[in-house]
Amino acid sequence: MPKPFPLRILVIASNAFQRTIAVTQLFQLGCHEVLGASDGQEAWKILQEKGRVDVAMFDLSMKSLKFIKDVGQAGLANSVIISGSLQGDLRGVMRQITSLQGLRFLGDISYPLQSAALEQMLHDYMKKTSYALLPASSVELASDEDMRVALLQNQVVPYFQPKFNLVTGHVSSFEVLARWHHPVKGILPPSIFIPVLKRLGLMKELLYSQLQLGLSLQKQAWERGHAISLAFNLETELLTHEELISRVMRILKDRSMPGSGLTFELTETDLLEISPTTLESLVCLRIMGCGLSIDDFGAGFSALQRLCQLPFNEIKLDSLFTRGLEYEPRCRAVVSSTLALGRTLGMSVVVEGVETEVQRRVLVDLGCSNGQGYLCAKPMPAAQTLDWLEKRTQLADTFPIVS
Repeated sequence: MPKPFPLRILVIASNAFQRTIAVTQLFQLGCHEVLGASDGQEAWKILQEKGRVDVAMFDLSMKSLKFIKDVGQAGLANSVIISGSLQGDLRGVMRQITSLQGLRFLGDISYPLQSAALEQMLHDYMKKTSYALLPASSVELASDEDMRVALLQNQVVPYFQPKFNLVTGHVSSFEVLARWHHPVKGILPPSIFIPVLKRLGLMKELLYSQLQLGLSLQKQAWERGHAISLAFNLETELLTHEELISRVMRILKDRSMPGSGLTFELTETDLLEISPTTLESLVCLRIMGCGLSIDDFGAGFSALQRLCQLPFNEIKLDSLFTRGLEYEPRCRAVVSSTLALGRTLGMSVVVEGVETEVQRRVLVDLGCSNGQGYLCAKPMPAAQTLDWLEKRTQLADTFPIVS
């Protein structure tokens, strides 16, 4: 039976007792491998010997800021947890610092560590990476040739995660996420193949393939009476390709489906520079009836500016704010302010990372209607999605329905 979190984690703590307790708790949560170090120097040596870790956990100090920079530039860690309670303003700054170094900030947690809070951070990491649990060292990046073969043989397939109404539980939309069904290694997460596709310039081929396969499922759902919409992640760089709009139109025409059934999600951090061609493509997508969503809202620097400049009609609030709802007033304030902003701008707001019933209730109390997260369902392959949707519809009067 696979462990819940087959991850490689590095705990850095000068206090031997605290370090031992943290390592023990992480093992009890089902982590694949947990490494311990007394300071940054020992941690660096371990990383050079063992290789990349999924999560590095350490306290905040001037030395740890340099450690973040070093491991980020060396690609030796994927994400960071700060072992200590941060004030709200420092938490935001740390999120920016880690993001600039290519790391994900999972949050902060004080000693004695609360297992429930720690477990939720690990769930958040896996959700952003893949729900197929793989340790950092278990699979290397795909080779160029393997990746080309995977695309030709349709081994990279869409998985579907629902967006749902937090009050009624009704599902009317799914986000489409890519997974690689490797013939030998099983289900592989995007972190294994997306960097290779970007380097090879094959992201547009992935998008078109996902669109075709996703629309096939959407059409089947519509024929069964489920008028679902689909949301696809769109690389901003693809908006500069002249054929993008014509290809999307052709795929829609081939499936006899309207553009109004699609939304394209663009991450806030990818929108730092907008060319005239990019803006024209965004407008064309809206003219076709497609929705545009700004993803991971609040995780970058330029969100408000882009909301004024670009034709978005949906905001997806980053899951970091959801995770802090229960104990961090500033997170609740951010959610409340974003909801007010959405209402003022005439934009819908979807809150990511809804994992617990408590979070759902807090969001409903704040006036939020739409969410996405494991409370409703994990991403699932096409073969399961329609059956899941049928079952969900039959049980629509009972909420929450946890898959």
